[in-house]
Amino acid sequence: MYAVRRVLQLIPVLLGISLVTFLLVQLMPSDPAVVVLRISEVPITPEAIAAMREQLGLNRPLPIQYLNWLWRVIQLDFGTSFVTGQPVLQEIFYYLPTTIELTLSTTILIWLVSIPLGVLAALYRDSIFDYASRLFAYVGAALPNFWLGFLLMYFFSFQLGWLPVMGRGNWTHLVLPSITLAWSPAAVYARLLRNSMLDSLSQNYVLYARARGLRERFVVGRHVLRNALLPVVTLFGMSIAHLLAGAVIVENVFALPGIGRFAVRSILSRDYPVIQAYVCLAAIFFVITNLIVDLTYSYLDPRIRLGKVEDL
Repeated sequence: MYAVRRVLQLIPVLLGISLVTFLLVQLMPSDPAVVVLRISEVPITPEAIAAMREQLGLNRPLPIQYLNWLWRVIQLDFGTSFVTGQPVLQEIFYYLPTTIELTLSTTILIWLVSIPLGVLAALYRDSIFDYASRLFAYVGAALPNFWLGFLLMYFFSFQLGWLPVMGRGNWTHLVLPSITLAWSPAAVYARLLRNSMLDSLSQNYVLYARARGLRERFVVGRHVLRNALLPVVTLFGMSIAHLLAGAVIVENVFALPGIGRFAVRSILSRDYPVIQAYVCLAAIFFVITNLIVDLTYSYLDPRIRLGKVEDL
C-alpha cells in the first residue's frame, strides 16, 4: 500500500512538470516560428511568420496548445527537431545510451569507494583509514569536476597514454569520466557514512546484540550498516540532480555524445522541441529516482510508512 500511495502522489507532480515544461517555450525571448524560418533559411516576412505559427499551432489559445502538447507527450511524441528535422525522441534515443552508461558506471564507482571507506573509517576510528577518509572528503569537496577531468586527462592520457582522451568506444572511454563524476559524491558519502556508523555503534541495540553473543560481522552488517545507510540513501536521492548536472559538464569535457552535450548544443541553437523533451524527461527521471529512494528507505527502515513511524 505504501508503494501504491507514493505512485499515486506522482500524478499531480508529473502534471506540474508538464505544465512548467510547456511554458518554457512561451517564456523564450525568440518566437519559435522565427527560429524555424531562420534555420530553414526562409525569408522572414510577416506572412511567413504567420504561416509558420499556424503550422506549429502557436496561434491557438494556450490551454488548447498545452492539452494538444500533453496528449502528444503521453504518446511519446515530442515533436520534430528544428535543426535536424528528425523526431526528437529518435534523437534522444541516439544519445541516451552514453549517458546511461556513464551514470551507471559512476554510481557503481561511488558505492564501491564510499561504503568500504566509510565503514573502515568508523570501525577503525583515528586510524589510517579514518585519516584517509577525511583527506579524501576534503579534497573531493574542494576540487571542481571540470578541473579534475582536465587533470586526469593530462596525466593518464597525455603523459602516461594509458586511457583514451575523448569520445565513446569501449569501456576504457568511461574510466576517466566516471572517476571525474564519482570523486566528489564518493567523498561526501564516505564521510557521511562514517559519522552515521559512529552514531549507530553507540546505540543500545548494538550493545544488546553484542551481549547476546552475536558475531561482530553480523552486528555490523545487519544492525549498524543497515541503519547507517539511511542518511546516505537520502542524500543520494537528493543529489542525483547534481550528478546529472555534473554529467553535462563532464560530457562536454570528454566529448562524450550524451544527453547533456546534446542538450547544451540544442540550447545554443534554440532547438525548442529538444529543450522541452530534455527538461521533461530529466524531471521525470528525478521523480522516479526519488520514488526508488523512498521505497529503498522504507525497506531499510520498515517503520517508515508515508512519513509515519510505527512501533515495531
